Amino acid sequence: MLVGYSLARLHFAGIVLGLVFLLARLARTHDFGSFTSAAALCVVLMVLLTATSQFTVSKRMETLKKEMVSVQNTPETDPRRVEFNRLHHRSVAFESAVLLLGLVGMYLLVRETAKA
Repeated sequence: MLVGYSLARLHFAGIVLGLVFLLARLARTHDFGSFTSAAALCVVLMVLLTATSQFTVSKRMETLKKEMVSVQNTPETDPRRVEFNRLHHRSVAFESAVLLLGLVGMYLLVRETAKA
């Protein structure tokens, strides 16, 4: 329960802050073309992956958790548990991709700013 609670808030913060970054970039450049830079594309992908994780993967995992009552006490062969585990792996992959994109995006933004 704690992970789901914390992750939902982290997702919403990430989505909002990613959009703030993109709006600030637009306000600074006055050019929608600036969204095609590698750094901005990293942020766009981060927001999309985070939203997908929150509104599809996490939502389905919550439904499965309610159906199972206890994930740990549900047999590994139960179809709900199998689906939950598959979604959990997908969630971890999304979170890993967001982290990697964030690191790459920061690097690219620093390079972009140093050239300006």
